Amino acid sequence: MAISVEAAIRAIAEPRRRDILRLVWGDELRAGAIADRFPEVSRPAISQHLRVLKDAGLLIERREGTRRLYRARPERIAELRTYLEGFWDDRLEALRDAAELGRTRRGPS
Repeated sequence: MAISVEAAIRAIAEPRRRDILRLVWGDELRAGAIADRFPEVSRPAISQHLRVLKDAGLLIERREGTRRLYRARPERIAELRTYLEGFWDDRLEALRDAAELGRTRRGPS
């Protein structure tokens, strides 16, 4: 996997970071515009959230003069999703195996 799974999971574990990802999923936004959506949070705190998401490979930062623009990296999020879905697939297989074992022990219906 191209991204650090641990870093990505830590990044999205914080609810505000998930909110930021939703904001920039379909749009590229300036850091200031992102911060404006969270008036209860300081701009340095938003900047830190953006840095964590960027370092985890979940955001792309583009500079335009003195402005920083951010957008989500759906391909990286898809990689993380695929990784996490593997756990679900394993659980479903275990459940199916347990159901089949129970049916075998009880005999045919």
